[in-house]
Amino acid sequence: MTDVLSRLDAHLRPAADPARAAAQAKYMRDQFPFLGLASPALKKLERAALAGLPKPTEGELRATALALWERDEREYQYVACSYLMRHVGVPGPGFLDVVRTLVTTKSWWDTVDPLATRVTGGLVRRHPELTAVMDEWVRDDDMWVVRVAILHQLHYGDGTDADRLFGYCLAQAGHRDFFVRKAIGWALRQYARTDPGAVRAFVDENSARLSTLSIREATKHL
Repeated sequence: MTDVLSRLDAHLRPAADPARAAAQAKYMRDQFPFLGLASPALKKLERAALAGLPKPTEGELRATALALWERDEREYQYVACSYLMRHVGVPGPGFLDVVRTLVTTKSWWDTVDPLATRVTGGLVRRHPELTAVMDEWVRDDDMWVVRVAILHQLHYGDGTDADRLFGYCLAQAGHRDFFVRKAIGWALRQYARTDPGAVRAFVDENSARLSTLSIREATKHL
């Protein structure tokens, strides 16, 4: 873990751009400080910093992700998401507890979404017993946890459990928060790439329950 953090510091901090950092912080409603690294530059620096390192153990993955989450600058959380995505095949099902900690800490869409669609999605795909946890998360009091449950199948394609997806969407169809309603529409729109007829039928049948935002997003390409 120490090697990962020191390598990242050595590559990221010298490239900081205070002017860009101020603009990035403003875009994120001044919730987080930034180093000021554009996404392509950050990815390039991350690759250089971590080149040659061995695959982490589950314990190392946990420690590194949590340590990166404690850093002030938002780019470190982006690297944590990328690092987890790259090594999502390493941890067992219990690692979902770590993911929940990350989802519910410094929460905003920019980290929640990769944690949902790639990390949680990857864990559930590899450990199907975690589906039962998703059934619990979709009814959680934390809106970001709910968003993760709705989005975790986003990249499953033909492997999507459509009944579960539709059930999740209906379970939170009346949610008051924008980010949950948006997630419903996004999940349905993505599944429409696989089965447009099923999504159209679902939206038509439940138009009185789904929000206008969810319907608009779901049917954008239908």
